[in-house]
Amino acid sequence: MNPSRTVEVLVGAFVMLGLAALVFLAMQVSGLTSLGADAAYRVHARFENVGGLKVRSPVSMAGVRIGRVTAIDIDPQTFQAVVELSISARHANLPADTSAKILTSGLLGEQFVGLEAGGADAVLKDGSTIKLTQSALVLENLISQFLFSKASEGRPETPAPAPGPAGQP
Repeated sequence: MNPSRTVEVLVGAFVMLGLAALVFLAMQVSGLTSLGADAAYRVHARFENVGGLKVRSPVSMAGVRIGRVTAIDIDPQTFQAVVELSISARHANLPADTSAKILTSGLLGEQFVGLEAGGADAVLKDGSTIKLTQSALVLENLISQFLFSKASEGRPETPAPAPGPAGQP
């Protein structure tokens, strides 16, 4: 084979290998792939408001990611959001009275589910429901409540009309 042709083939193979590595890295970072995923169990939690929580958002405990959000739906009877969490089987010893909160990374970062372990002897199992939950803190609601309370403080009260002479309203 011609030496320049050999160099072209090697450069092409190197470029293809680099592109494949880049795609693999992008898939790992984005969480779109399940390569190397270990076994997991699923639990549910009900929230009044999930804010900007999304499917594939992290589930963490003490700052360590232990799972992901796998589904978000509405319960047609209670009209609450039902969030399905997939938790790594390595963390199968979470107490049954574990609580779940929807938290935000930083001031305006992504939302995630934070778990806090309880003290019960029983543990969460596949299909269990987390009873103690705290909904997302929606920044827009806080701002509107603050502005509404400030607006009502600044409004002067109208005095009641003074009663007229006897016999007159």
